Amino acid sequence: MTAVFSIRRADWDKDRDVIRRVRQAVFVVEQSVPADLEWDGQDEACLHVLAESSNRDVIGTGRLQPSGKIGRMAVLRPWRGIGVGSAILRALIVAASELGIDEVYLHAQNRAVPFYDRFGFEAEGDEFMEAGIPHRLMRRRARMDR
Repeated sequence: MTAVFSIRRADWDKDRDVIRRVRQAVFVVEQSVPADLEWDGQDEACLHVLAESSNRDVIGTGRLQPSGKIGRMAVLRPWRGIGVGSAILRALIVAASELGIDEVYLHAQNRAVPFYDRFGFEAEGDEFMEAGIPHRLMRRRARMDR
């Protein structure tokens, strides 16, 4: 059976509670990211996207900062490995292009570097620690051609 989900742009004021629920589960609980690092005060200025199941439960999220930084990509565990993260990432890249952002970048957890490679992101510089997790800086043009 194929899981059915959809992607939509979120409205922070209306959707903040469900966005926070997903990120709390993935980052704070699963990955032990300190809550004060996760809730950085930048969400209101960001464009957010949501992945929703066929019964409209929020199953994933991601954000785009005005600088072109993609981040806070989180998919609930039962929904991983079926394309939800890929759809969120594509939606954020398309949004950046539509906003006139030429290049997007992100801080990829080392284990996720191969995932972002598939979308044309290229790693730059050395590994660094963020929230106690090894990361790499990755960049790509915002025009969606992959």
